[in-house]
Amino acid sequence: MEQFSSGSKRNYYGKGDVTVYRLDRDGSGPGGRFPVFGANVLLLIYGDAFWPTYTSGDNTNLIATDSMKNFIQRETMNFKGSDLEAYCQFIAEGFMRTYPQTEGAQVTATEIPYEGLDAGHVAFAPGGPERAFARTEIAREGTELQTVEAVSGIKGFRLLRLDGSAFTGFVRDRYTTLPDVANRPLHMWLDLEWSYTEAVMVSRVREMVWQVFKEFESGSIQEVIYQLGSKMLAEIPSIREIRLEANNRTWDMVIEQGERMGIYTDPRPPYGCLGLTLRR
Repeated sequence: MEQFSSGSKRNYYGKGDVTVYRLDRDGSGPGGRFPVFGANVLLLIYGDAFWPTYTSGDNTNLIATDSMKNFIQRETMNFKGSDLEAYCQFIAEGFMRTYPQTEGAQVTATEIPYEGLDAGHVAFAPGGPERAFARTEIAREGTELQTVEAVSGIKGFRLLRLDGSAFTGFVRDRYTTLPDVANRPLHMWLDLEWSYTEAVMVSRVREMVWQVFKEFESGSIQEVIYQLGSKMLAEIPSIREIRLEANNRTWDMVIEQGERMGIYTDPRPPYGCLGLTLRR
């Protein structure tokens, strides 16, 4: 089920999994922007004008989802920026101005990252595995368009630390089989998203994630994500709220030679899930 910051909707519909690639084929985009802009887009709209389609099959005011796909792909040519936040705003506002029967629109765009293989920006390979995303909801207030929600984030971090991670002192009872571990090779997945007053550079957040994970010796994954969230609030004033979710995907040990060397395998399917929200 999709959710809207403005509240639950009697009806909504839209188009998902719309892929679009804007290529500046001379190797350099205007204003120094990266020559490959790739995004996977979900556009959802709502309004009373679409209710008759549900109740009687009357499509008089209905915008076909195929038209939504065409709007997203063709209007991307007119988008002059390079950040997902501005892109979501551009698509949402443009759609609502084109189709005045729309009361609100939510656009989510997830980057399809590519990294340059040469200084000339001619050859590229897929980036990641983490991917930035942005989500914007626009609602009509009389003759004006108001931003209801503006959220950014990065999903899909895969992080491995060889030492400096402990997990000890937890509750021990008849259900406990996990030993205390003073120095484990930690493998964790991480998703995070934030609400903001001004757009935040995704590259800066990526660097913070890498720095905290690399430098901070922790007693739990909870402590890692708290340190990261606190750092983001302290150093990026435009962030109002930060939400983090980590999965403990630490590999199962096959055989070890002390703490010097070991052979490991992917963990069994059950995994630990740890969430945190920090606000100003």
